Amino acid sequence: MSAFAEVIEKSIEQLSSVGVGVDEALLTAVAKGLGPSIYNQDSSLVASSDPEELARVKNNFLIGKLGLEDGPDLDAAIAETVVTLKGINRKLRVVFYYLLVKKFGKEAIYS
Repeated sequence: MSAFAEVIEKSIEQLSSVGVGVDEALLTAVAKGLGPSIYNQDSSLVASSDPEELARVKNNFLIGKLGLEDGPDLDAAIAETVVTLKGINRKLRVVFYYLLVKKFGKEAIYS
């Protein structure tokens, strides 16, 4: 199995473990959009207890990539995603971003 396929498989397992259905095509597109960072031990994970990390998710992904306007709804969506993944110690960036894409209905960016 390729390293990419392993990331997708682990992501599907993580989403399934919290009861989230998976659109594999979208998940694959989000993973491809993250590039080589999904293979690096540190960058492949979101440190949800680190405010600086969550600010990077907000600024670089939600505002930079998805084109959303800054506001309290972005912080609320990040907090909701953290709650959804509660109990998972190693939150995969692919999974975290996938949930945010779905939350804001931005699937078209990846089609």
